[in-house]
Amino acid sequence: MEVRRITINIAGRVYPLNVPAAEEETLRKVGKQIENMIKDFEQNFDVRDKQDALAMCALKLGTNAEVVSVNYDKTVHSASERLAKIAQSLNEVKE
Repeated sequence: MEVRRITINIAGRVYPLNVPAAEEETLRKVGKQIENMIKDFEQNFDVRDKQDALAMCALKLGTNAEVVSVNYDKTVHSASERLAKIAQSLNEVKE
């Protein structure tokens, strides 16, 4: 596995990271997303402290991740129920 050394700038601080090459693009996108969120919070919510902006970013990203997780769980559960019904129907046809 190829590892790359990259730097990500978040809230005026530079973070050097060693990351798998396959994850580099994703990390860069997330870093830009966080930077954009910080700017948005600073402009629209009169947030002057970077720590407050970062806390709001963490809350928003955590909320988004939880919503995705819940929706995924619901989708998997629904698909499992449908597959069970299909399997039951196939078994009934066999008999």
